[in-house]
Amino acid sequence: MTATTMDGTRRDFLYVASGAMAVVGAAATAWPFIDQMNPTAAALAMATTEIDIASVQPGQQIVYKWRGHPLFVRRRTPAEIASSKAVDVSSLPDPLARNANKPDSAPATDDERVIKSEWLVLIGVCTHLGCTPTVSTPASPEGEYGGWLCHCHGSQYDASGRIRKGPAPQNLAVPPYAFLSDTRIKVG
Repeated sequence: MTATTMDGTRRDFLYVASGAMAVVGAAATAWPFIDQMNPTAAALAMATTEIDIASVQPGQQIVYKWRGHPLFVRRRTPAEIASSKAVDVSSLPDPLARNANKPDSAPATDDERVIKSEWLVLIGVCTHLGCTPTVSTPASPEGEYGGWLCHCHGSQYDASGRIRKGPAPQNLAVPPYAFLSDTRIKVG
């Protein structure tokens, strides 16, 4: 072999090795910036929650915190279910179900708002200005529809979480959830 052939080979190796080291160095430098965009452990912990619903009686509601918002879990009575199913969807201000478990175009029928008719799971944030509506109970009726009333501007929701009266433009949202058993729900 001649000296020029070996020099060319060594030079090519040095170029490739230098380029490879530059790529590794750039990746090592960029990684902290990319990694800081991942959600924190606290955010990941809030992403899903499991709820024990064994002690909830018909007509009762429990409130949990999920992703920084109130989460309403209500065990509806047969009368609440019947009144919710009897509503004509065409009479509603918002005809869409707003259920993360269903297609975006699903109608706001009671069956499209729930997985099991007895259990209603909602994000408890009024769709008008983000207030938290209060629940209606037989002991403390709120509004005209047996669901929730947002006292700030008078938005009224029925026992299926659908807007019936007031300035709120949309139904209360239904988060993604699933039943793990008859007594546990996983939200998120």
